[in-house]
Amino acid sequence: MAKDSSGGTMELVRTIIYAVLIALVARTFAFEPFSIPSGSMKPTLLVGDYLFVKKWSYGYSRHSFLFSQPAFEGRYLSRPVERGDVVVFKVPKDNETDYIKRIVGLPGDHIQMIKGILHINGKPAPRQRVDDWYDEGEGLPLTHYIETLPNGVQHSILEYGDDRTYDNTEEFVVPPGHYFGMGDNRDNSQDSRDWGFIPEANLVGQAFFIFYSTGCNCSLIRVWESIPKTRLDRIGSGIH
Repeated sequence: MAKDSSGGTMELVRTIIYAVLIALVARTFAFEPFSIPSGSMKPTLLVGDYLFVKKWSYGYSRHSFLFSQPAFEGRYLSRPVERGDVVVFKVPKDNETDYIKRIVGLPGDHIQMIKGILHINGKPAPRQRVDDWYDEGEGLPLTHYIETLPNGVQHSILEYGDDRTYDNTEEFVVPPGHYFGMGDNRDNSQDSRDWGFIPEANLVGQAFFIFYSTGCNCSLIRVWESIPKTRLDRIGSGIH
């Protein structure tokens, strides 16, 4: 009986170790889950969205690993970011905090906001008004536009107006090995207009799809609060 009990315990321990190792490998090289804590990417992403990030999209750096292993330098199997990609990265002001933004500027691009309009290399990115957009988290109605980037990617943006803090900026020239990211909620986003360019080495991965969403601004552990406010229409949605 003692041997059977000991053998069963060891088998359980081995199973747990294998499961942890598989999870770590998957998290490092395949998919990593993230949650959205702020409204800077509305209406594309909402507070309470839970999504997977593809880790292989742009190759691997030290930030691909748990705790951003400092011994791992450079970027391997690197792939270029496409304009319009929604990416997760370590914000350069501390190289620790995860941010999620849309890439609008590639290396060498000239980026400027003029009267609320995004200009890329001296040309305005066309935007078409859709409707008014409102939720309780914003407090005021916003104008919903579809913006078209130079490569043809179209995505939603929100604007309070065209005279806010970052609606008129200097011209930014994106240096080699860096990107320019902005939130889709243009007047409620801390992004490259504020803290600067995103180093390629800080990229974690590309936002892929929403696997769960809840209107409850609470931990998923509080299932009695989160599940009743599940947004069924957002589960399984791709991120564009």
